[in-house]
Amino acid sequence: MLTLSAAGSVILGAVVALVLAAGLIALYIGLRMRRDATHDRAVAARLEVLQATSPAAPMIVRADGRVECPQQLEDWLGLAMPPATLRDLSEGEHGLDSGSAQALNDAVRGAQRAARPFRVGVKAKESQRSLLAVGMRAPANLNAPGGVLVWFFDASEMQEELFTLREEVSGLGAAFDALRGLIEAAPLPMWYRDENLKLAMVNTAYVRAVEAEDAAQVIGRQIELVEDSGMGGPLANAAIARDSGQPQMSAVPATIGGARRMLKVHDIPLPDGGAAGFAIDVEELEQARAGIRRFADAQRALLDRLSAGVAQFGTDRGLRFCNEAFRRMFAMRPEWLSDRPEFDRILERMREANRLPEVRDFPGWKAERREWFQVADAEIEENWHLPGGTHLRVVAQPLPEGGLLLIFEDRTEQVQLASARDTLLRVRTATFDNLFEALGVFAADGRLQLWNNKFRLVWGFDEELLASHPRVDALAQAGAKKLANPDRASLIGALVRSATVERQQRGGRVAFADGRHFEFTAVPLPDGNALFTMLDISDSRRIEQALRDRNEALEAADRVKTAFVANMSYELRTPLTSIKGFAEMLHGGYAGELSDSGVEYSEAILESVARLSGLIDDVLDLTEGDDAKVAKKPVDLELTAHAAAEAVAGPARERGVDLAVEVLGSAGSVAGDQRRIRQAIEHLLRYSVGNLAKGKRVLLHVDGEKASARIVVSDDGPGMTRDRAKRAFDRFATGPGGGDSALGLDLPLAKRFVEAHGGSIDLITEPGEGTLITIELPRG
Repeated sequence: MLTLSAAGSVILGAVVALVLAAGLIALYIGLRMRRDATHDRAVAARLEVLQATSPAAPMIVRADGRVECPQQLEDWLGLAMPPATLRDLSEGEHGLDSGSAQALNDAVRGAQRAARPFRVGVKAKESQRSLLAVGMRAPANLNAPGGVLVWFFDASEMQEELFTLREEVSGLGAAFDALRGLIEAAPLPMWYRDENLKLAMVNTAYVRAVEAEDAAQVIGRQIELVEDSGMGGPLANAAIARDSGQPQMSAVPATIGGARRMLKVHDIPLPDGGAAGFAIDVEELEQARAGIRRFADAQRALLDRLSAGVAQFGTDRGLRFCNEAFRRMFAMRPEWLSDRPEFDRILERMREANRLPEVRDFPGWKAERREWFQVADAEIEENWHLPGGTHLRVVAQPLPEGGLLLIFEDRTEQVQLASARDTLLRVRTATFDNLFEALGVFAADGRLQLWNNKFRLVWGFDEELLASHPRVDALAQAGAKKLANPDRASLIGALVRSATVERQQRGGRVAFADGRHFEFTAVPLPDGNALFTMLDISDSRRIEQALRDRNEALEAADRVKTAFVANMSYELRTPLTSIKGFAEMLHGGYAGELSDSGVEYSEAILESVARLSGLIDDVLDLTEGDDAKVAKKPVDLELTAHAAAEAVAGPARERGVDLAVEVLGSAGSVAGDQRRIRQAIEHLLRYSVGNLAKGKRVLLHVDGEKASARIVVSDDGPGMTRDRAKRAFDRFATGPGGGDSALGLDLPLAKRFVEAHGGSIDLITEPGEGTLITIELPRG
């Protein structure tokens, strides 16, 4: 037995250790490879499952045209055998149609040559299946150099969804275009803000409102419609709407078109984070509301001034408003009404105040009035007769917005007036029928409305005719036969038309065939009608004719008297001239020298002859015609006045009367007859001197103006009574002494001479205060 050396043992141990280490390493590597193979098999199995369940089927097209495709693709294309090349995909009854096969072939060639990926839609023959082929150059790890990897997707459902989506997109596009057109055509400003609240779109109304050139300028310059008011500006509400997701509204002022307007701005959040907005011009609405408020206030103020009571109830039947007349009419206290009592409580309070009609079933009566609130589009009217004789007219009007309006009109006075009117009508009828005159009232259209019994009897009309209210022309025609001249019947129609149409009062007279005479008068009445009256003047006609005959007789007698006086005056002149001549011869001594008493007697005869001659001249002047003409020559009033005063100076001295003459420089001259003017002044002076006692005074004053001259004779004598002053200028009136005193011709003659010159004479006198007579003579 061999014994190993120590060195060999070491070597042998090292070799064994190495072998053992190599075995361990090999075991480790084997175990690792086994683990990797197990993992690879699991991955491969998973990939097979994924490929089998994948919605896409892969196909590898090698560089030589051979293809590798899964069973899933064969089933989609309906192939009976696996295809070897691309051409096999379109051979036979199944597979791809020719167009799809050619498009796929071209796409694969492009990918092989230029490594260009592609997406091609293909369709199977005789099938509705649509496929989407997505290809690219095959990756290197597929072990298909120069090949192409093509993934086929079943796009049948995708195509339907795509078609549906396209239709939806088309519809949404049309709706968007319509909405955009609507926004553009909208008359109110509209805009859109992005998520940063920047203006992204505005319509034409917005552009016009901010007076910009176009929408691009508005968006580029971010021109806001509403100016910054210092409280966040126009973006405040938009930011709140965006952050809160709730629409916002605010009323803000803005200047549009140079005018201050009130806008209601609406900001609406959008899903994309932006906000849309629009502005409504409410300026006119606000003004209308303010006008309505003012109208309501004015209406209530007006209702408070009405004499009729007004009460308005709301939909809850509570009192909303009542005027002062309502409170006064039903004795309602304002503090009680301030609680807005309900309709039933109002009726109960009226009953307590004894302001309701007396009814037996008050609850039922009240329930009937409560139904007024449900009556639609109808006006209810009632008459309430209250205790104490008060009459109320009640009008209930349901309101369109709900509620009830009550109007209470106090008609007590009207009822009393109507009763009084009925009484007056009866009195009028009785008065008409008992009047002596015949009366008829004609309407504006000429029809007879009222008449009395006298009217019917005068014309002899039948009751049936008058009851038919005939027109005035028909009535006149029916009564024409009663007149002496039937043509005069037209006068009736003319008078009535004058009173009704022209509103003028006219009258006339007609004679009846039986000898009666009537006076017609048509008087316009305030109501547009005409009152036609007929007065029987037959007796007054006879009296008038008698008076006319008497007047003619008196005028004839006056002419005879005047002619007699004139003839007598002329007849008296002949012996008077002889007396004067013989008296002058005696006074001149032709019959011998006279004694002193003879001379005195002859002078007295001559003086009496002169006075009698003057009286005769005065009588002749009075008996001359009224149209006697006077000469028109310049007359110096100063000389004329002094001449008249000298003629009266002798009698004035004899009576102890002071005669004063005062002629101003303005007296001047007038055109006329100097003798007549002097006689007029002389007559006035003689009248005054003849009526004065010793120691009295007469003043003759003459002045003038540019158009006329004035002559004034005044005295401080006894004056005249008012009755005598009225007759002072009448011819042949009694003298101032009254009774049987001599006739006074001075004043009538003076008046006659003055009026012959176109002048006027006035007399002012008072008993015991003297007399003042003024003459006005025109210059021309």
